Amino acid sequence: MTANLLRRLQNLIWVGVVIEVDSQKGCRVKTGELITDWLKWLTLRAGQTRTLSAPSPGEQVLILALGGELTTAFVLTGIFSDCHPAPIPSLTADHRTYADGAVIEYEPATGLLKATGIEQGCIEAKNSLSVSAKRVTVKAAVNIELDTPNVICTNNLTTALLTVTQGAQMAGDVTHAGGTLMSNGIRVDNHRHGGVERGSAMTEGPQ
Repeated sequence: MTANLLRRLQNLIWVGVVIEVDSQKGCRVKTGELITDWLKWLTLRAGQTRTLSAPSPGEQVLILALGGELTTAFVLTGIFSDCHPAPIPSLTADHRTYADGAVIEYEPATGLLKATGIEQGCIEAKNSLSVSAKRVTVKAAVNIELDTPNVICTNNLTTALLTVTQGAQMAGDVTHAGGTLMSNGIRVDNHRHGGVERGSAMTEGPQ
């Protein structure tokens, strides 16, 4: 084995730390005292389906140097280090912690999928969106807005308060119990009529 071939074999794989990242150029890596030129990093998919998760400065990586030459190298990201250890101790979770503190995680041990620490969320579907569960809880500190021409509830609707601002239609029996029932300032469930007499005469309006 020649010295040149041995050198190339030894230089096939390097361990380094990312020092600079650019969305167009790639990243630069420091390995020992050597700083590479701009290198492309590997991703999960890069065809019709594409993924993006750029490395960050301080991240420990592998440099895969084709033919032992750093000029034709690629960067394989994702080696835990003392500066950037594993975010959680679980051996089963699929976990992502982001720079702003947001977390997306699925833990098979508990069956829990969670997304926490995000500022905003958006899901857009061209045709339909379906959520199915035994129980769904939605909490909002200010309000929940349903912006649609029509809202359909196929079964019982229980509400503490109800405000209708643009009219309503009801069909079927209505049962009222407790409190008062008002209509245009008149108490419907307990009021008087004047001008009452026997025969076919009509009573006066409610009071």
